[in-house]
Amino acid sequence: MFDFEYSFHWLTVWHVFPEMLSAALVTIQVAVLSMIFGLIVAIFLSLGKESENEIFRTVSVVWIELARNTPALFQIYMAYFGLGSFGIHLSPYIAVLAALSFNNAGYLAETLRGGFASIPHTQMASSRSLGMTKFQTYRYVIVPQVLRKVYHPITNQMIWALLMTSLGTLVGMLELTGKTDQLQSLSFRTFEFYLVTAVMYFVMAKIILLASRLLAYKLFKGDV
Repeated sequence: MFDFEYSFHWLTVWHVFPEMLSAALVTIQVAVLSMIFGLIVAIFLSLGKESENEIFRTVSVVWIELARNTPALFQIYMAYFGLGSFGIHLSPYIAVLAALSFNNAGYLAETLRGGFASIPHTQMASSRSLGMTKFQTYRYVIVPQVLRKVYHPITNQMIWALLMTSLGTLVGMLELTGKTDQLQSLSFRTFEFYLVTAVMYFVMAKIILLASRLLAYKLFKGDV
């Protein structure tokens, strides 16, 4: 039933480990960029959902609902295969980046909306009375406070984005999981390759958490 005579071949993994590290950098790059783009869009979506402008509000609600209530894999397929049906052919990298940015924006929008709701409305009136425009009030007063309140949920979303990049292998993207699939198929050392890859994901996630704590200490004097 069990093969207890299995012989491990770790050197097979070690010989191609530099390639796996390069793929890991692609994974981190996609995760970080999707978070940056997602956060920028999420700010507008969170404000749009509460907007009195019907078009702005409708677009925001539809985006958030689709992002949060459909599988991330489906969103990647739509970006890669779905758009291709209309003659819009994206590379695997761009398709995954676009899909994860879309997904992150939906989740972060709801997180930010809760942050905006926690800011007293009197702060807007006070800022405007000091001569600040509405844009300046959001930029210098409201948004910095909101980002501080939702810092930890944003960090959790970053970890999620990192792990979800693995879905890119299903559309041919050679991030860490995709490269692992490719390399292990040449040697059939499945256990060794996937175990090392799992450890690499774990280490990357822990590095992100550590970096977020250091950044929080620097930006918020350890109060977050």
